[in-house]
Amino acid sequence: MTVNYKDWHEMLPYALLAYWTSIRTSTGATPYSLVYGMEAVLPIEVEIPSMRTLAEAELAEAEWAKQQYEQLNLIDEKRLKALPGDLVLRKVLHVAPDSRGKFSYKYDGPFVVKEIFSGGAVILGDMDGTENALPVNADAIKKYYP
Repeated sequence: MTVNYKDWHEMLPYALLAYWTSIRTSTGATPYSLVYGMEAVLPIEVEIPSMRTLAEAELAEAEWAKQQYEQLNLIDEKRLKALPGDLVLRKVLHVAPDSRGKFSYKYDGPFVVKEIFSGGAVILGDMDGTENALPVNADAIKKYYP
């Protein structure tokens, strides 16, 4: 697959994909299907749905598009660490001058989630109901269990 010995690392992902998705005579299956329990979908089939993926799923194109949209929404919901009204802790991102080194607090809180934006920003409020003006990244919070 390589033109010379210096470009082998550029062709390695293609060689591995071919190896993982080719059928072995001893098992009658691909290594990918033995590990994951299903046939591999080629990277191009993710962007452009092929007839194979549509036929295997036995869905109409509209149903397939709806399924993809719902899957994207599930990914967004999994990325969210809290919903409005939940109690969360906010990661301390700055180093305080009165820092105790490794024994300093890693999280502040608890706070109440007021609003969640699609980009991953979260508006938090204090326990007494006052709302903080600055949004916080969703990666910098974790759920609080009292």
